[in-house]
Amino acid sequence: MADFVTPYYSINDFYRKRFGEKIRKIPVTIADDCPNRRGLKGMETCVFCDVWGSAAYEDQKGQSLKDQIQTHMHGLAAKHNCKSFLIYFQSYTSTFLGTKTLRKHFDEALSVPEVKGFVIGTRPDCVSQAVLELWNEYEAKCFVSVELGVQSFYEDQIRFLRRGHSAKQSIEVIKKIKAHSNVDLGVHLIFGIPGETDSDIIETAKLISSLPIDNVKLHNLHVLKNTPLEKLYENAEFTPIELDEYTRRVGIFLQYLNPDIAIHRLAAVSSRWEELVAPQWTRFHLKTYEFIKTSLLTQGIKQGQLI
Repeated sequence: MADFVTPYYSINDFYRKRFGEKIRKIPVTIADDCPNRRGLKGMETCVFCDVWGSAAYEDQKGQSLKDQIQTHMHGLAAKHNCKSFLIYFQSYTSTFLGTKTLRKHFDEALSVPEVKGFVIGTRPDCVSQAVLELWNEYEAKCFVSVELGVQSFYEDQIRFLRRGHSAKQSIEVIKKIKAHSNVDLGVHLIFGIPGETDSDIIETAKLISSLPIDNVKLHNLHVLKNTPLEKLYENAEFTPIELDEYTRRVGIFLQYLNPDIAIHRLAAVSSRWEELVAPQWTRFHLKTYEFIKTSLLTQGIKQGQLI
């Protein structure tokens, strides 16, 4: 539940409640493709996605999974004073791989004693029955969380983003996952899509609160080099959202969101500064977080207060 110091229920609060200790995620790369990039069924690359497919560390490509874990685990342990970790299969679409390959990577991750489970990044059109059964198998012996790249629940916004799946499909898959598994389930959302209204944000918060969703990760739509969005930006067909306005929309969203739903983060951050085109505030994780948090506290905004 949200408190005065943090006006929303943070994922770190959830982890402390779930594990009784600090937990940090280690982002790893095991996939290098997704349905959009493959061009399946006429799909195109998502308008915002760069060549790294959301990978946190570009130097991880080519490294074994265990090497990726060991490379970053000790640094995170020292920085955050923690001893336990979740492996975050973040980049591209991990479930685009076969279940045999996924099983191998899951086992390799769990062979590291400090690893308490994993977080699986995927998308609504890449969740098969075989994948659900695999998640259930591992959920019985460790923590398993799934993050769905939903991005929006409005069909026109989904089409602008060129996601290749529908909002209706996202809702159906969310219900299916929770009906057939016990995994912790989260969704990614993007604010700042052209035509977005306050009403859209309010209805999105209400919809998420009505669905079996455990957590949410918020992003602002930003422009990276060599993406379709960069061309729209150069042609003055897209204007990135400014921090003040983005913060206002985050506040609206939180007020209508069930306070038991954990928040991963309040905004996106560009880890590769040389690739960021706009807006420049997306460079600064801590500065942006403090700005949004301070604004929420100053205005007395708390998660779930208008439900």
